[in-house]
Amino acid sequence: MEFDLKKQAGGILFILILAISATAFVFILNKTPPENKPISLGEVEIVGYEGADLSSINDFRENSIKGPQYIDIENYTLKVIGLVKEEKEYNYNEIIGRQTYSKVVTLNCVEGWSAKILWEGIILRELLAEARPSSEANTIIFYAKDGYSTSYPIDYIMNNDILLAYKMNNMTILPERGFPFQLVAEDKWGYKWIKWITKIEFSNNSEYRGFWESRGYANEGNLNESYYG
Repeated sequence: MEFDLKKQAGGILFILILAISATAFVFILNKTPPENKPISLGEVEIVGYEGADLSSINDFRENSIKGPQYIDIENYTLKVIGLVKEEKEYNYNEIIGRQTYSKVVTLNCVEGWSAKILWEGIILRELLAEARPSSEANTIIFYAKDGYSTSYPIDYIMNNDILLAYKMNNMTILPERGFPFQLVAEDKWGYKWIKWITKIEFSNNSEYRGFWESRGYANEGNLNESYYG
């Protein structure tokens, strides 16, 4: 009888050990590590998109009027002013946190070179509409950190899907390329693609001439027309 009791007790102990071990195993399988988050390996430039070869982000000539501009993004604001019902001021995150869009557009420079890039950014008219432009406005003027400026008829910006880009070829735009924002001015010569944008003004001055336009370049800047005169 003593042998049987010892044998039964041993069996019960063995079963308890198995049950505890199984419970612990299930707990380990189901437990999510507290720091199981993806680790960013940084941005990588893409060289093709939907079967099309892209230019490199380095396939640009440095031709800005004062050299590359380096903007402190912590203190950066983009102002929307002029003939509007409510002037606006946005920081960087308030802009890039919106719905974004992408498209392949080629920049053609009057110097004879071009760059085919996948641009990503916001549709500019959606941002500008928040300022509720006045019916008197017929022109939109863009200003850059280095003093550069250019302008467009209001319909070009407000009636088309023109991008205010903050990425090119899947990478955040470099300071040399216009960080934080470059205007993707489709069907326009490169001098209309203003970068380092800090201010956008609604105006009724349809004769406004920007940096190169005041030096003889065509104000329209259309690719299918001469850029000079």
